[in-house]
Amino acid sequence: MNKLVEFLNNLARIFTEFKNTDMKYKNRIRSRIANLKDVKNPNLRRNVLCGNVSPERISKMTAEEMASDELKEMRKNLTKEAIRDHQMAQTGGTKTDLFTCGKCKKKCCTYTQVQTRSADEPMTTFVFCNDCGNRWKFC
Repeated sequence: MNKLVEFLNNLARIFTEFKNTDMKYKNRIRSRIANLKDVKNPNLRRNVLCGNVSPERISKMTAEEMASDELKEMRKNLTKEAIRDHQMAQTGGTKTDLFTCGKCKKKCCTYTQVQTRSADEPMTTFVFCNDCGNRWKFC
């Protein structure tokens, strides 16, 4: 019964923020209920029931903060992939098949040479695998 009172207070906090029961308010409530009922997100439910996440805190949590560990990991991987794809699109250099990628073992690479040390030292070669996005360098 005490958890029910806390949940109703949580609804009141959300109502106080929106000042009415329009679609934003209803969507916020639906989001909380869906995340708490989600069988793939037992940690959120457990943290709320154990008191680790206060009712006030859950009323202000974003979708990203309420997401399950699995969903957070998937979003992190998608972000990494999007960054890699963006970097691949912006990569300049010379295409070659002289290098073999240590990750995917393919030979579709792009390389760039830059003088990173003193002038009497050889140039550093930066290689980018166009298939898997792996990057490496050698001197």
